Amino acid sequence: MTKGFFIKNATIINEGKKIIGCLKITANIIDDIYEGEVKPDEFLKNYTIIDAKGKWLIPGLIDDQVHFREPGLTHKGDLYTEPKAAVAGGITSYMEMPNTVPSAVTQRLLADKYVIAAEKSLANYSFYMGTTNTNLDQLLKTDPKTVCGIKIFLGSSTGDMLVDNVDALNDIFKEVKMLIAVHCEDDPMIKIRASEFKNQYGENIPMRFHAAIRNDEACYKSSSEAIDRATKYDTRLHILHISTAREIALFRNDIPSIEKRITAEACVHHLWFSEEDYATKGGFIKWNPAVKTLKDRDAVRQAVIDNYIDVLATDHAPHTFAEKKNPYFKCPSGGPLVQHALVALIEMSKNGIFPMELIIQKYAHAVADMFQIKKRGYLRKGFYADVVLVNPEASQLVENANVLYKSEWTPFDGTRFSSTVEKTFVNGHLVYDNGIFDETKLGERLIFER
Repeated sequence: MTKGFFIKNATIINEGKKIIGCLKITANIIDDIYEGEVKPDEFLKNYTIIDAKGKWLIPGLIDDQVHFREPGLTHKGDLYTEPKAAVAGGITSYMEMPNTVPSAVTQRLLADKYVIAAEKSLANYSFYMGTTNTNLDQLLKTDPKTVCGIKIFLGSSTGDMLVDNVDALNDIFKEVKMLIAVHCEDDPMIKIRASEFKNQYGENIPMRFHAAIRNDEACYKSSSEAIDRATKYDTRLHILHISTAREIALFRNDIPSIEKRITAEACVHHLWFSEEDYATKGGFIKWNPAVKTLKDRDAVRQAVIDNYIDVLATDHAPHTFAEKKNPYFKCPSGGPLVQHALVALIEMSKNGIFPMELIIQKYAHAVADMFQIKKRGYLRKGFYADVVLVNPEASQLVENANVLYKSEWTPFDGTRFSSTVEKTFVNGHLVYDNGIFDETKLGERLIFER
C-alpha cells in the first residue's frame, strides 16, 4: 500500500516565492518540502513518485464565496456536482452561501447542510449562517470554530434574504463577534433605476443596461454605510465582490490583510469581463453586482495589486441555460466559475496583469489567514495536503459541452486558456488526475482557529 506521494522537480509557488523543489505527502499532510533535487532512495519506498518538471505546484485555492444550490435548488447545482467542478479547477476548499431553499437561517437548517456535504462533497467545505431581520438569537448561537461566518444580504440577489431593518442591522453589527460577510447594493436605488428603464424599454430591457441599473452609486452607498456601521461597533466586516472604482477608496492598504477589521473581495468575473461583453454574452454575464465599465474593471484589478482588495473568489452561482436565456427581468443573476477561475487568473498573469505569487496570496494564503482556517492555504510542513499541480503550457478550449457543472454552461464558452489543472490533492488524496476522479475519499469540514 502506498504511503503517499513524492512530487519532484516542481516549480513551487508559495509564500511569495518561486523555487524548484520537491514536496512529500504522507497520509493527509504535507510531510516535508525540499528545495532543489532530492533523489529517491529508501526513505521514499512505497511512495508514488510524480515528476513535475515544467509544472507549477501550488496550494489548493480556497473560495470564500460560492452558491452550490443545495438544498432546494438542485436543478441548478448541488453539493456533489459543483465541488467536483471545483477540484477539477484547483479549488480544494469552499465557503457556501445560505440563500438555498430553505435558507440556512436557523442552527438546524445550517447543520443540515453540513450533513449533506459530509456525504457528497469532494472538496473541503464550510457554510455561512444566514441572516434575516429577526434571527439574531440564531446568529449568536453560531460556533466560530466550525462555521466560516455570518452572511448578510444588504442588497437583494437570488432568494429572499434582504436585511433592511435598521435596528436589526445595528443589533447584528453590535452583537455578532465573528466575521460578517456582506453583499452591498442599495436596494431602493436599484428599484428606482429598474423602474426608469422599464418605463423606457418595457420588460425586454437590453442586458447592457444591467450595469446602469445596478450602478456604482448603489454599490458605494451600501458599502460605505456598512463600513460606517462596522466602524461604529468594531465589527469584523468582509465586503464581497467589489465591482466599482468608486468603492476602492473605502478600504485600507497600509496594513496587512490579516490585521484589518474591514476587508474586501474581488471576483473573477469582475476582473475578466466588462460591460463591452454584454454584446456577445448577454445574460450569461448578468451578475449582482453587475459587470461594469472597463474603468471599473481595471481599477479593481489595480486594487488587488495595491492591497485594497484582500482576497479573490468566484461567487459561483449557477442557473440553468434556459433561465439565463430569459429576458432581463426573468433572467436570474449569477453564473458558474469554479472550474476555470484558476486558469483564467493564470491567463491574466501571463498577460502581465497579476504576478502568480500575488494570485496565490489572494486566493489561498490570505483567505486562510483572514478566516483563521486551521492548517490550510499554504504549502507548509504539517499542513493538510491540499495541493494542486498545474501544467502552464497545456492549452484547453473551454466549451459548454466539456464543463462539469450541473447547469452545463460557462461564461467562458469558446475561450482558449493556455494552462490546465493536471492534478488536485484534497487532504493528501489524489481526487483529480488529468480528467479522472477518485471519489473514494471526500472532503472535510473546515475548522477555524478563533
